[in-house]
Amino acid sequence: MHLDALIAEDEPLLRQALAAQLQRLWPELRIVAECEDGAAALEALETLKPDLAFLDIRMPGVTGIDVARALETLSPRTQVVFVTAYDQYAIDAFERGAVDYLLKPVADERLLATRQRLLARLQAGTPDRQVLDRLLEQLARRPAEKAVAPPLAWITASSGRQTRLVMLEDVLYFRADSKYTAVVTASEELLLRSPLRELADVLDPQCFRQVHRSTIVNMKAVAAVEREDSGRGVLRLKGRSETLVVSQAFMSLFRGM
Repeated sequence: MHLDALIAEDEPLLRQALAAQLQRLWPELRIVAECEDGAAALEALETLKPDLAFLDIRMPGVTGIDVARALETLSPRTQVVFVTAYDQYAIDAFERGAVDYLLKPVADERLLATRQRLLARLQAGTPDRQVLDRLLEQLARRPAEKAVAPPLAWITASSGRQTRLVMLEDVLYFRADSKYTAVVTASEELLLRSPLRELADVLDPQCFRQVHRSTIVNMKAVAAVEREDSGRGVLRLKGRSETLVVSQAFMSLFRGM
């Protein structure tokens, strides 16, 4: 059976290792996308709709859990395999939920067993969404991990030859600008010499949300979210004339708002 698969893993060496392992042990499987983060995975799923998605749970910004939640909208037939270094609490949740997982580092024997279960499940048809939803709820309720660094309160960004201190509460949104990031406040636009994806993991997820592969917005600055006929969205900002595009792949993350 020829199948298409997507891999989402933010560690390049682990991503390459899993791809090579799959090619060696499952040669008829075609890897159609290797994604470095959850944002790229959402866009690839929307376009490619692969049979399988191997998702690292902990990725900066959009996590593997976020991606799995979006599958019902983006690619309902895609079967999920979580790749995890989680503790026993999460492993128990996987076992009870009958959803496939691979524990890092991935053993050949485990991957071969997962292959057999996936083939059987694919022949049965559409994934059991209720089983996946229950697992995602369990993972969301897992105890908080210790020693997690608090979100950033401020950053330094450039304005011409000056280096300025910017409080994050004053930032309206971040926009990818080549290998740098534009920082937009109510009064000015500055430049941060770091790529957007490095910001995603250190911003407060209660305040900042990725809405496009190239945009992270401060939700406190959002006045309204509008859905277009095409499926994508538009964010209107408080006191600002410009609007921000929410790509169709990211609109699923706004359910329940």
